[in-house]
Amino acid sequence: MKARWQPVAILTAVLFIVNAIARFLVWQGGADSERSQTRIGLVAMAVVAVVLVGAGYWWARRHPVPRVLADLAVAAILGDLLSVVVGPFAGGSVPFKEGAAFVYSEIWHYLGLAAIGVALGIMVAIAAGQDWKSQALKRYAETARSKPRRVVRR
Repeated sequence: MKARWQPVAILTAVLFIVNAIARFLVWQGGADSERSQTRIGLVAMAVVAVVLVGAGYWWARRHPVPRVLADLAVAAILGDLLSVVVGPFAGGSVPFKEGAAFVYSEIWHYLGLAAIGVALGIMVAIAAGQDWKSQALKRYAETARSKPRRVVRR
């Protein structure tokens, strides 16, 4: 049980930490203009996407795709909820200060970006032939070729 959920918890923590650092930088880093705040937010979301591409690739090499999707969905949803509920405290604010519409749009943007990142990571693993299924088929083909032919006597 621990072997399955510990990587999910670590990924959730990484996703939350990226968001918390971005909020802290906006709060303490002197990002007073809206343009610099937007730039920091976009960089943070790009980092989240890159982390999820890497996680999708790494998970797809080791596990079947349904498990990859389930594990990474749990990590992305928990990371999103932590970023929305706890993340504002890292930025010197409180949750739902900007209103419910802003929070809902933040949730959907985060989950959409997470889905794109995970899908891209899985597709890269499949295209490279390094996903779980391709590796299993490769091992099967190697064992099938390594067996000597049977000689049939008549």
